[in-house]
Amino acid sequence: MTSPHPFWRYASPVHFLPLTGRLLPVLWVLAALGIGAGLALGLFIAPADAQQGEAYRVLYLHVPAAWIAMVCYGAMAFWALWGLAWRTRLAFVLMRALAPTGALFAVLTLVTGSLWGRPTWGTWWVWDARLTSALLLALLYVGFIALTAAVDTPDDPRRGDHAGALLALVGALNLPVLYFSVSWWNTLHQGASIGPRGSAIAPEMLWGLLLSTGGFWAYAAAAVLTRAGQQLQRRVESEARWPQALGRAGSAA
Repeated sequence: MTSPHPFWRYASPVHFLPLTGRLLPVLWVLAALGIGAGLALGLFIAPADAQQGEAYRVLYLHVPAAWIAMVCYGAMAFWALWGLAWRTRLAFVLMRALAPTGALFAVLTLVTGSLWGRPTWGTWWVWDARLTSALLLALLYVGFIALTAAVDTPDDPRRGDHAGALLALVGALNLPVLYFSVSWWNTLHQGASIGPRGSAIAPEMLWGLLLSTGGFWAYAAAAVLTRAGQQLQRRVESEARWPQALGRAGSAA
């Protein structure tokens, strides 16, 4: 008999909760160190940009936020598909746990993008493909959170799981539009400064961006795992009450 896939093992609260307990202290420390060092290097040590001056420093918040917002939604869609296919409780828990963190970074992307765009483009907002698809991403996060909360029943979140999973999968169609919009259409938004061919920014700027990005990723992972552990614990307690509720319903009938 073959051993089960590691995911099936950690789908049990007995294994998942101790794992998060071991990972969280490390992730919080990495988040504090990465964000602190990255922002210090980017905001105070890196030189001003030759074209954008000091305004470019919003990059150290904007770029990590945009990356995390997109990847979190992609991960939501992945766990939504996994949950619908395999009916695993942990997949739906992770799907839901990702949404508030993704929404936070999606809103941060819009706010920092506007702050960057005002001195660079001369306007807070334009309805081009990149900005419009970024706004749609934020609305999808808000819609997902609202939908799952509205459809849930007090003791059984499975209806909300399925409704949220369908929205997550449909909304994932926006991700390639958001990512490739700068290449597909003529927009005000600049192209990527970091890619497979290397970096187009100075080393001091690059190191600040990499450190801040790593720190924000650690923060996002810690926040998602913390929320997932709390949701999983609540589900276990709720499921433990199901037999009692069914027994009372049968007696009343």
